[in-house]
Amino acid sequence: MPIGILVNGAAIFAGGLIGMKIGPKFSDHFKTNLNTTFGACAMAMGISSIVLMKNLPAVILAVILGTITGLATHLGEKISSGAMLMEKGISKLAAGNPKNQAEDYQSVLVTCIVLFCASGSGIYGSLVSGMTGDHSILLAKTVLDLPTAMIFSCTLGLTTAFIAVPQCIIFLSLFGLAGLIIPFCSEAMIADFKACGGILLLATGFRMIKVKEFPVAEMIPAMVLVMPISYFWTAFVAPLL
Repeated sequence: MPIGILVNGAAIFAGGLIGMKIGPKFSDHFKTNLNTTFGACAMAMGISSIVLMKNLPAVILAVILGTITGLATHLGEKISSGAMLMEKGISKLAAGNPKNQAEDYQSVLVTCIVLFCASGSGIYGSLVSGMTGDHSILLAKTVLDLPTAMIFSCTLGLTTAFIAVPQCIIFLSLFGLAGLIIPFCSEAMIADFKACGGILLLATGFRMIKVKEFPVAEMIPAMVLVMPISYFWTAFVAPLL
């Protein structure tokens, strides 16, 4: 039973709805500073995953090649286009849903999608949940996602709540595939995978606190490449060093 995934999705949906109701009561100063705090929390989660890294060169190579792949295929633009189509559909259902009122609306939307749907903790947590039944990683993610969704919904409106739908689809797919993936993963591969996700979380945190607009959407392919590269490095390169 994918309890962790369902709880996480429900928290994002509830946070989006609650934020729509109480968001207007908060000052911009309050929302900005709280969002900055959440960005710091995302960065802390990223750092806690990065320190688990076993093969630094493999992870760095995966991030570089993954980002190159994302940039070459214009992945960020495709995610942005899909996100804006979703927003337009939802805005027709909710008259109160903001329609690009903020200048950085699209950037916030992409950041929100990557944070909720493509974080290392979410992807890894779904795999662990499917393989062992341990939901602790996803439940820890839920603690951060609920208030974060509330803050995002102040800008994105009802769209934030419905981001729970693609998130659940992605995580449930990983939950189902976990039994096929995990048996082929060594301890080093899993650690490097978590570290790669941590780098994406760190980059997402920098976006949230508006220090640097890292291309987090374009970095997503690194999550696919890191395990094969980690295996190759451990099996063939490291013995030669």
